[in-house]
Amino acid sequence: MILLLIVVLLVMIFNVINGFHDSASAIATVVSTKVLTPLQAVIWAAAFNFLAYWVFKLNVADTMAKVVNTLQINLLVILCGLIAAIVWNLITWWFGIPSSSTHTLIGGFAGAAIAHAGFGVVDIPIIVEIVLFIFLAPVIGMVISMIISLIIIHISKRANPFKADKWFRRLQLFSSAAFSLGHGGNDSQKGMGIIAAAVVVYILSVHGSSSDVPGWLNIGYSLDAGKITINSLPEWIPFACYLTMGFGTMLGGWRIVKTMGSRITKITSFEGVSAETAGAITLFFTEMLGIPVSTTHTITGSIMGVGATKRLSAVRWGVTINLLWAWILTIPVSALLAALFYWILHFFWL
Repeated sequence: MILLLIVVLLVMIFNVINGFHDSASAIATVVSTKVLTPLQAVIWAAAFNFLAYWVFKLNVADTMAKVVNTLQINLLVILCGLIAAIVWNLITWWFGIPSSSTHTLIGGFAGAAIAHAGFGVVDIPIIVEIVLFIFLAPVIGMVISMIISLIIIHISKRANPFKADKWFRRLQLFSSAAFSLGHGGNDSQKGMGIIAAAVVVYILSVHGSSSDVPGWLNIGYSLDAGKITINSLPEWIPFACYLTMGFGTMLGGWRIVKTMGSRITKITSFEGVSAETAGAITLFFTEMLGIPVSTTHTITGSIMGVGATKRLSAVRWGVTINLLWAWILTIPVSALLAALFYWILHFFWL
């Protein structure tokens, strides 16, 4: 039970770190356009992160719980995966690299599981789908933001520039709120999926069935060849995950705001509306499909899209290439870190 409680605590710590690491993605455009001050922006984003609690189902959480075969892992695997994810998130935050907390967690979870039971423990189709969306999510965000930008340009081509900018600044409050809602709904559920997997592992190893566990651990689930299907969770799990994500967002990720808000391309309020709306649509769509995507990747692609609408040279492609390398390396580096932690800690576990 103590190890399970430590795992739950680490998930909450990860959520807080995820919140301030990814808050830059949620607030970069609205801060860069000076629609909101940094403090106002993080409070605004945090509020809508938390409101996602009443909006989204458990599709992403269900996918996260299926990444590895639950029957072949133990709580130490989950513990090491979380430690690796936290360490890599802090490293990338310190150096201002907008990497994906999503893929950090997935890489850590999978890497520790492989160190414990070999490659057969990982659900390869799910991993392949997640890896594909490392590239698809920003491309989808880019295409949608370009379409939205072109539509807005066509509609407002005869508008008074001053009045148009005033309206776009107002609209950006709604677009940033929608993106923060999608961020909360997508990212908070990843922690829920890890907690669900940990609870199932605990139940199977200690109690044998869910009928003997305390009510606060009584999740609704089914198992098929080691894959979990989550039907319901005790209310404290989603509530705590959304709350800690919102709290983390309020702490802000100022080291990454500069990269996201100005180094990729110069952002105006009109472009902020386009990028945030495109990002929100992408996040809502992938959440509906149950695909855990990166909000960082999504908003980066959307920002690139509005920049490319002006002209291709408006996007600083050298910066985006560096970001792409960070995205590609996140899963394998997190997996190696988790495997290393597992190889060290399992001697003490034994």
